[in-house]
Amino acid sequence: MMLNVKTIMRTAVGPACVAAALLAPPAAYAGRSCEARPPTVQNVQRSLELAHRTHLALEASGAQVVLLARAGQDLSRYALRWSHVGWAYRLPAQGDRPVSWRVVHKLNACGSGTGDLYRQGLAEFFLDDPFEYRAAFAIPQPATQQRLMALLQDTTAVRTAHEPAYSMLAYPWAQRYQQSNQWAIETLARAEVPTARSREQAQGWLRAMGFEPTVLRLGALTRLGARVTAANIAFDDHPNEKRFADRIETVGADSVFEWLQRAGLASAAHEVR
Repeated sequence: MMLNVKTIMRTAVGPACVAAALLAPPAAYAGRSCEARPPTVQNVQRSLELAHRTHLALEASGAQVVLLARAGQDLSRYALRWSHVGWAYRLPAQGDRPVSWRVVHKLNACGSGTGDLYRQGLAEFFLDDPFEYRAAFAIPQPATQQRLMALLQDTTAVRTAHEPAYSMLAYPWAQRYQQSNQWAIETLARAEVPTARSREQAQGWLRAMGFEPTVLRLGALTRLGARVTAANIAFDDHPNEKRFADRIETVGADSVFEWLQRAGLASAAHEVR
């Protein structure tokens, strides 16, 4: 079904969502290729239609806060479906402003070793030439949604779990770097345990709750090539015994969905196509 782009932006997504209120400057990336390609009309149309379908699915869910994923890159070689997650929350209609959803997530300045936080609408979240035009979301428990809602709308509080130094394959139990999905679960830890003032304390809660990272099998030549050619990939935060055994652990979006359901913190992932 082809939908009118202007109609989607005006009604289902909402103009305020398209004009994103950012926490950082634009031109950043996460969970997708850094290849610079001009957008096509078809890509824009498909992205907005996905935003529209996601908006409808989120409204039908009755949730106020969800963990939202996109498929920005083809990770099938690692048996992974999703590349990037962020926290989406609902803003009710007010005056002339329709119901809208905001996504708070961490993005990497493409090809650099730094990242920052963004607050975007659904349209902008998907408007970056993803590998596949599909999404998924998990619904946290009601009490968790309330705590996340308060944190996500507070620009100062939402940055408390943020580390600017970025590595796409950051080790989950170290504090030297932080990738996008890692920020998302450490932010959840901060919401659930307000006394967790440090990343180490947030990671302690994640361990206690049974989080299990994604394991990638990367040989020495692959690691060396990645480190030499990409500023946003590092391995020096990984324990030597795991790194030299070609065992690279990181926070994959799929592992986050699986853990949330297993720990009873959220529903199973709902897919949007």
